[in-house]
Amino acid sequence: MVSGGTSDSLGAPLVLGIESSCDETGVALVRGRELLVDAVASSMDEHARYGGIIPEVASRAHLEAMIPTIQRALGEADVDLSQIDAIAVTAGPGLVGPLTIGASAAKALSIGLNKPLYGVNHVIGHAAVDELVHGEFPERVMALVVSGGHSSLLLVDDIATDVTELGSTLDDAAGEAFDKVGRLLGLPYPGGPHVDRLAREGDPTAIRFPRGLTARKDQEKHAYDFSFSGLKTAVARWVEARVDSGLEVPLNDVAASFAEAVADVLTAKTIAACQRHGVETLVVGGGFSANSQLRDMAAKRCAEAGIDLRIPPIRYCTDNGAMIAALGSAVVRAGVAPSGLDIPVDSSMPLTTVTV
Repeated sequence: MVSGGTSDSLGAPLVLGIESSCDETGVALVRGRELLVDAVASSMDEHARYGGIIPEVASRAHLEAMIPTIQRALGEADVDLSQIDAIAVTAGPGLVGPLTIGASAAKALSIGLNKPLYGVNHVIGHAAVDELVHGEFPERVMALVVSGGHSSLLLVDDIATDVTELGSTLDDAAGEAFDKVGRLLGLPYPGGPHVDRLAREGDPTAIRFPRGLTARKDQEKHAYDFSFSGLKTAVARWVEARVDSGLEVPLNDVAASFAEAVADVLTAKTIAACQRHGVETLVVGGGFSANSQLRDMAAKRCAEAGIDLRIPPIRYCTDNGAMIAALGSAVVRAGVAPSGLDIPVDSSMPLTTVTV
């Protein structure tokens, strides 16, 4: 298992993490910063026929997968339920139905085992999981969390208690924009990985697509915010004009130029935030951090700026139980009070809220 080391794990509480914010049912066990097991059951194939996530379908899939996934995680780690010290569960943001399934399972376990329950923030979990891979965070880090539903820039002074949201998407998230562009290019769902694949074969300078919220007039109010809706529209108009002219659409070049524009904005704003706030470590997480253009550009620009870049392996960037168990473990170690059994789920949970 991937682990940030075991020096702080001896005697640390054993935390069970449950993730169910979208279409993955994730269950993991973490002791300190050591990951013991991470089990995931995905319902993505069930949504492919619809071209997107159907909340009711996802909820039913979570309901069917929850107990088997918990049992699989316990079996692989050779751990009995009685050995668990605390339970962490995604309380938001996410889809209400899927969140409710996970929260209900976690509450039942908390009652049955008489163990403390912690409702934690999904987005912050995407940053916290890096501690399982690269070890304890330094005193201050910047976290760029990019996925199908989120593009957020977080200043982290303490992953368990002190997170400041510097910026977020005002419309489409990066991953969402990739899926929509994939759809207009006629690619299978989810479009993001297919756009990424085509982009690697194209010329990123072939088409100059716009960079949202980078004009001078936007810098004061939206210095660290993101907007990809205009970019998506620009791609659609370019493709439509090409088709109307009877010309072939160069899919590789369109994908590469689009991906370049997204990566350019994400990395430029993030590096600027690091420099302004005196941050020397950048953590990138979320499903979209699997994007090759983003990884390459982040590595290049961080090296030029003298910033240490930390990106977990791809399997820990997509939704998983490890990220929730990691954040739960950090919260327990920090001595944060447990959540009540009446904790709600919140589809728009603010990113300044680590636990509820």
